[in-house]
Amino acid sequence: MEGVRHRAVDLAFALAWTLVRRLPERTVTWLFQRAADRTYRRNGRGVRRLRGNLAAVRPHATAQELDELTHAGMRSYLRYWQEAFRLPEWTGEQIVGRVRTVNEKVLRDAYAAGQGVICALPHLANYDHAGAWAGLTGMPVSTVAERLRPESLFDRFIAYRKKLGMEVLPLTGGDDDVTGVLADRLRAGGFVCLVADRDLSERGVPVTFFGRPSRMPAGPAALSLKTGAPLIPATLHYEGRDLVITFHDVVDPEGGAAMMTQRCADAFARGIADHPQDWHMLQRIFLEG
Repeated sequence: MEGVRHRAVDLAFALAWTLVRRLPERTVTWLFQRAADRTYRRNGRGVRRLRGNLAAVRPHATAQELDELTHAGMRSYLRYWQEAFRLPEWTGEQIVGRVRTVNEKVLRDAYAAGQGVICALPHLANYDHAGAWAGLTGMPVSTVAERLRPESLFDRFIAYRKKLGMEVLPLTGGDDDVTGVLADRLRAGGFVCLVADRDLSERGVPVTFFGRPSRMPAGPAALSLKTGAPLIPATLHYEGRDLVITFHDVVDPEGGAAMMTQRCADAFARGIADHPQDWHMLQRIFLEG
């Protein structure tokens, strides 16, 4: 039964990547918004988890306010998928033209120094769009992807991100040492982007996030300390048709990996608090609750 389910999931994604890109954008937007509305009304486990996570961001929200925020969050999440299925067909001008940045000089100055740059970001808005933008504006991205099941679906996502100009390394099960490859890219002056607000290993660094205990991966900080590459947190949000990327100040390495990871968590929290509807966290992230 599991094999049948995996094949069905893979087929659904294959059809979506084929069909969604062929429909007019307005039609696709309407369809994905209706799908988000239905998903929200069903109130499944992912929706309930999203509501619980957003309650940490907005602890004083009324029940109605939290419901409205969760509904908006599901629409934003489905927008991510809508764009994922259509991004490979966007022109370079469309990809770059739909991005606005805040504090971009921090990133460009660090990259120009030639030591490589690490960008850590949370599950906000569309990080694939951000990665494609970076490559098209002179900073090709190396990143890591969580291995998915079935394997054929994982291969589709690898191919999708490669088409957007990114080098994608599997987090587990690959032939190469991921950390070593990323360190090599940084020593060569490259740009490494890592989604870093959820610990997948259960060995992450303890942090305080929205006043609650959580864990976040140590990878970005450890790579920075190992290679000397500056670590820059970034947060994203949607504004109309555009993706807005905000680059925060370079993380101070004082205090080692634990303090650096906490500083990233603090930057993530600022960005998420400003645009909580674009935080696509439908999994457990807090250690309590």
